[in-house]
Amino acid sequence: MPSGLRDNNLKTSRHPLPPQWTLLGCGALGGVFASLLAQSGQSTRVLLRERHRATLHPGIDFTSLDGHTQLLTIERGFISQPGAIKRLLVMTKASQVVPALTPLIGRLPAGVPIVLLHNGMGIAEQVVQRFPHHPVIAGVTSHGAMQSGHFVFRHTGKGETWLGPVNEAAKAHAYLADELARALGQAGWDEQIRVRQWQKLAINCAINPLTALYKVKNGELSGTRFTDALQQICVEVADVMQAEGLPVSNEDLLRRVMMVVELTADNYSSMYQDMELGRETEIEAITGFLLAKATQYGIAVPVNQGLYQAIKEKQ
Repeated sequence: MPSGLRDNNLKTSRHPLPPQWTLLGCGALGGVFASLLAQSGQSTRVLLRERHRATLHPGIDFTSLDGHTQLLTIERGFISQPGAIKRLLVMTKASQVVPALTPLIGRLPAGVPIVLLHNGMGIAEQVVQRFPHHPVIAGVTSHGAMQSGHFVFRHTGKGETWLGPVNEAAKAHAYLADELARALGQAGWDEQIRVRQWQKLAINCAINPLTALYKVKNGELSGTRFTDALQQICVEVADVMQAEGLPVSNEDLLRRVMMVVELTADNYSSMYQDMELGRETEIEAITGFLLAKATQYGIAVPVNQGLYQAIKEKQ
């Protein structure tokens, strides 16, 4: 029997086990994942920053894909008093992952798996350095989410979620993908998660900056005005991926990008939402990571460079 199922039978114990899932960060995607996990019957807690102490909502207002809205009661904790953690699912923006985890250095018991679900790349390696005695797992997801108010979340698109090992210790935790699948409908384990991370990076490099700069929904990228830009972005990303030793073609990347554009046509990208709300974007972990790799290999990526500069200026 999976360990997660055993927890549900021990809720009346005098010394109850920690929640099956502790989520660090409760933005749009974190709120949706917390809601889906809770609905699947897995005990779930969210860890929040101290500023939320004075603004707590009585529950999470969650709207599912079919439009059904309900108020969910999900346990909340605060990073200064994290309590016992069985497994940690980090749902913050890429730039916030390391700062959010830093207060837990030396306080998170050795062996507790850390699952990272953020856009972009280059963050997991920093987490491994700071948490050398922990299994670190990288994840990619294509679920869509929106936050429209204080703890008000909407699930806007069902996608795939993949987990995979960043370090050797993580390889013993493939079962976490099965438990996530109970909530998400699909989740898998891939020992070669870096390939999927790069594929997701290519999609983000193509969709996020363009939608944010031109203030359009994802679906509008299928118009002819964006054809050349999308093609060139994919050519540049493919060049860098090939230098990394990953077998890929720009045609394959473009097909993946256009498939996501179609599937998420009515969605606003996370970078669009961040720009509109005046929040820091994930451009550094997305296009910034690509530019750093391109520089390492001496590869010219002018279109991505231009988009990066434009986002930085507007941000």
